[in-house]
Amino acid sequence: MALSPILAGWLDASAAGLDAGAVAPSELLPRLAAADLFRIGAPASLGGAGGGTFDVVETIAAVSERSLAAGFVFWGHRAYVEYLLQSPNAALRDRLLPDLFAGRVAGATGLSNAMKFLAGLEELQVSARAEGGRLRLDGKLPWVTNLRAEGFHVAAAVSGPDGRPFVASVAHDRAGVIRSPDLDLMALRSTSTAALRFEDVNVGPDEVIAPDALDWCPKVRPAFLGFQIGMSIGLARRSLAEARSAAGAGRHALGTELDATAERLQAGTDALRKGLAEGAFVARPAELFRIRIALAEAANDAVGLELQASGGKCYLAGPGEGFARRWREAAFLPVITPSLVQLKAALAAQGEPTGRAA
Repeated sequence: MALSPILAGWLDASAAGLDAGAVAPSELLPRLAAADLFRIGAPASLGGAGGGTFDVVETIAAVSERSLAAGFVFWGHRAYVEYLLQSPNAALRDRLLPDLFAGRVAGATGLSNAMKFLAGLEELQVSARAEGGRLRLDGKLPWVTNLRAEGFHVAAAVSGPDGRPFVASVAHDRAGVIRSPDLDLMALRSTSTAALRFEDVNVGPDEVIAPDALDWCPKVRPAFLGFQIGMSIGLARRSLAEARSAAGAGRHALGTELDATAERLQAGTDALRKGLAEGAFVARPAELFRIRIALAEAANDAVGLELQASGGKCYLAGPGEGFARRWREAAFLPVITPSLVQLKAALAAQGEPTGRAA
């Protein structure tokens, strides 16, 4: 997936600032939207550009090659768009999609808690009670990205009044929605990542994305995790390219390791493409979990090889700036929810192997 020269140039020039928080978060979403990236994978009949789920993965990978902070925001926004595309609530979809495609308002996934809930790792942290035909929400989402100060909609999995979970969309300006200051991250700081608290938040049936989360979430999980895996693919590709281009005595000794890591990356990417195309991951999520684990590990290995290939210059502030950023970015991949530890725990609980997909 080739990005437009304008966007690619801006990402290259802004990557360090997006990581350190020196670039205003308000700049990023409109830049991605101006290149029509959020329309990829959405039907033309709904204002999209067509294509499939893996086209979105490849686009997120292309952005993440230049800036994982940008890829992270892309993932969160496009995941929320995907929720609307797979929602039975056509009125909500038709009302929100134009502004989301154009980057005028942010979409925040908010369903990390739900994905852990599905895997038996965590209870839902938002609950609802019925009142006068409406629903009143209370609870928290401790870590959500793309909560732009200029406006956002967030998807939240909610334990309903009858105990059955559903997924609601909550707007930033609804009374009782309390956003924390941006989290004090060690990297990826221009991503509008914060915590949310809901205190007696009023939502109606017209704001329900999915009335039955237990049925709906497994169907959207392949896109949620697949888009997320795009970040690992992009970072791994970039670090492998940097390692191969590095010159220096004895660096040829890394050729075998570089080739092996590249082969693992390609095998995992091919398995992801095939599984998404066939719809295999709805019934067999363990396969998707193993791909997520394998490609996050491949990205971390690739960054380590970049360090070895480039040598001491990576430890100099100037020449090593790009590497240092990628090192911090790689540290995020194992912990983004669901974390590798959580996925391995879920696989172990199901008696599934946790080894690398290939």
